[in-house]
Amino acid sequence: MLKRLLMTLVLTAPVHAAQPDEVFSDPGLETKARQITQLLRCPVCQGNNIDEANSGVSRDMRLALRERLMAGDSDAQVVDYIKDRLGEYVLFEPERRGSSLIMYWIGPALLVVGLGGIFLWLAGRRREEEPVPMLASEEEPRLKDVLYD
Repeated sequence: MLKRLLMTLVLTAPVHAAQPDEVFSDPGLETKARQITQLLRCPVCQGNNIDEANSGVSRDMRLALRERLMAGDSDAQVVDYIKDRLGEYVLFEPERRGSSLIMYWIGPALLVVGLGGIFLWLAGRRREEEPVPMLASEEEPRLKDVLYD
């Protein structure tokens, strides 16, 4: 009995959060809506897209998205509509322009700066090493006496 209950819970966990009143009768439009909802983050949930989130905000976002699709907007227009109202945070992958470029370039820039710093540090260490002075002529016989006695 417990096994069946656990299996039911595991198998029903991935069910989408879309309510029956949010589903289009046209399968093509429904597929399009589901694809767009996968691109948008729920602003109050931790890392969920609005298709999987159960919050009131995500439900409102799904309804607004479906209204825009019914009005004939393209995918890009629908995403822009929601982004304009809630900010770029709702996009799982922000546009690569303006201030969001910092997010894409900071990692590689820090890597280059770090590697450059290590290279300069190693180059400086090599220069600091003093060459070993040659033995004076009077030190050579004494060294031979010490080594070979």
